[in-house]
Parts: sequence; structure tokens; C-alpha cells
Amino acid sequence: GFRTCILTNSWLDDGAGRGFVAALLARLRIHFDLVLESCRIGAAKPDPGIYRHALEALQARPDEV
Repeated sequence: GFRTCILTNSWLDDGAGRGFVAALLARLRIHFDLVLESCRIGAAKPDPGIYRHALEALQARPDEV
């Protein structure tokens, strides 16, 4: 009955190590209902907008998380 989410502070990476990060996120995605990356949302923690986005995506209220 629980939905789970990873909320990351990340950036688009074109460096040599980007494959490792991509592989890690791919492995994690199968265990969570939702993976939200700040670089794709356009907001970063602690900006309240990123949390609002997560709540909307999860269809949840603040008192539920």
C-alpha cells in the first residue's frame, strides 16, 4: 500500500563517470515507484518546488509522507 520515491539533487553529467551514475539509477528504479532527478525537474533541494512536484507525482499530501 506504500508508494516509494527517490528524490535526487543531481545534474546532467557528460563526464567520464556518467555511466556509473546511470547504471546505479537504473538498478534503483526497479525498486521504487518513482525516481525524480532535480536536473530534469528544474528545481533542487531545498527549493519547496521540488517537494511539491514529488507530492503531485505521487498523488500524495504532505501529511501522508
